[in-house]
Formats: sequence, C-alpha cells, structure tokens
Amino acid sequence: QLQLVESGGGLVQAGGSLRLSCAASGRTVSRDAMGWIRQAPGKEREFVAAISWDGGSTYYADSVRGRFTISRDNAKNTVYLQMNSLKPEDTGVYYCAARPLIVTLTTQWPYWGQGTQVAVSS
Repeated sequence: QLQLVESGGGLVQAGGSLRLSCAASGRTVSRDAMGWIRQAPGKEREFVAAISWDGGSTYYADSVRGRFTISRDNAKNTVYLQMNSLKPEDTGVYYCAARPLIVTLTTQWPYWGQGTQVAVSS
C-alpha cells in the first residue's frame, strides 16, 4: 500500500524559502504523476504544482509560477517542492499526492500524504 510522508514545513518570514519533501513507501512511484496541493485556513484545497511520471513536464498554479519548483528523484522515490519568495498567502497545509501515470491540475488525486504545515509571516 502506497504511503506518502511530507516533511520540510515550518515558519518562515515573507521573502524566505522552504523545501518540502515527499517520501513514498510501499511501492515505487516511478510511474505515478506527483503533485502538491495546499489548504489555507478556512479555505478549500487548491492545486499548487504537479510533475509527470518521468519528470519531463511540470505544471504550476498561476499563484506560484516563477516562485515554486517541483522536482522528483525516482531513484529515491521522492518528490520535492522548492518554494522561494514566500508570501503570507502561501500559508497552509501542503499535501503530497500521487496518481497513476496521468497528471491532473485539480485536487482529484487518489493517494495523499498527511500534510505538512507552512506558515509565512509578514
């Protein structure tokens, strides 16, 4: 059974950076699209970024494009989200998600981690 475990969240000042990691276990995710979805306090979950199974294509929400970078290391069964120039509106719980083969730019992913908290102070 696939398990996804996020790490790297924390409190950072506006303009700072964080790098989130998502370690998969139970099976390989080398044939899964991987994504990051976040949920701000009192708001619905929103798509942040996704990467194709081979790492050849990446996708971003308009709100993070140019500031966030998603990447993966299939040998380590791990996906990353580098977040730069953080803003207070980036605050929320960040979830890692997996989906066999096909990327989706929605929040409809079948496999989810437990989430990691990111807080950006102004």
